[in-house]
Amino acid sequence: MTRRALWLLILLVLAACDRGAGGGGGGPAPSGGGTRLKIAVIPKGTTHEFWKSVHAGAVKASKELDVDIVWKGPLKEDDLKQQVEVVQTFTAQGVNGIVLAPLNDKALVKSVKDASRSKIPVVIFDSGLEGDDYVSFVATDNKKAGKSAGERMAKLLGDKGKVVVLRYQEGSASTHEREEGFLEGIKAHAGIEIVSDNQYAGATTESAFSASESLLLAQKAADGGVSGVFCPNESSTFGMLLALRKLGLAGDKIKFIGFDASDKLVEALGQGHIHALVLQDPLGMGYLAVKTMVANLRGQKVEKLIDTGSTLVDKDNMKEPKIAELLKPDLKKWLSE
Repeated sequence: MTRRALWLLILLVLAACDRGAGGGGGGPAPSGGGTRLKIAVIPKGTTHEFWKSVHAGAVKASKELDVDIVWKGPLKEDDLKQQVEVVQTFTAQGVNGIVLAPLNDKALVKSVKDASRSKIPVVIFDSGLEGDDYVSFVATDNKKAGKSAGERMAKLLGDKGKVVVLRYQEGSASTHEREEGFLEGIKAHAGIEIVSDNQYAGATTESAFSASESLLLAQKAADGGVSGVFCPNESSTFGMLLALRKLGLAGDKIKFIGFDASDKLVEALGQGHIHALVLQDPLGMGYLAVKTMVANLRGQKVEKLIDTGSTLVDKDNMKEPKIAELLKPDLKKWLSE
């Protein structure tokens, strides 16, 4: 091989290496041109309406900011092992950033730390994570939202009665804060007794229905043993709704406050089978989480904590335009499914 041919070969190899390096993670990306950013967005699950709205918001942000997102999470919200594997896979692939809603506030700490060590920044959203290995936390102020539900329950009950809280599942920081906020709001009213707050719905509507029915029967709800019920997320709310209907207790017999929205929950709100729903802004949460990640990657300063807000909705205000949009966001605009 001639010297000239050898130099040409070396230059070709160097050029190929330079192109390959562009897809790696970490570090600010230039705001004008250069390699297109690839961001992994990892929800707690993919079946609930809440996560479909988050997905729509993430897609909206990606189109506005001209970046690519990859949406992947466990099918069910109790598959912690799969979520850990998804985070590890995206870290190994070297995406530019990870946007994560952790299923457990402790179990995902190591995976997030590993991503950070690989110079892949992480934005946490929806539910908190122990430690400080992330650039921002984008979420509802869950304790405040839960407290507003507790205060509304006290008003619905006229400051007296027996209340049960059906918790979601252990290790979920967001729902734990909602539950504790609700209890804090209720405990300010001495005439209201919490008769049960240690039962868990589990991750699915089926498990929530079973737990709800058992709880209502154990507390003799049909004989006046329960005046009010609070559930902290979409699946637990729907499971409790089904149990109340099955036992003939839906409506004025038991005051019921839930969390999040779906078509069936909105319908139940209009029927008076649910007396209030605490709404988050999942579309806005997905949008802001991706937007925050892109800002960080492009070298801009981002807030460590971003509150996406919450709204208490009942039969009286559900038709107001802003609230109607939260109850039924236009997902088809952003999702092809």
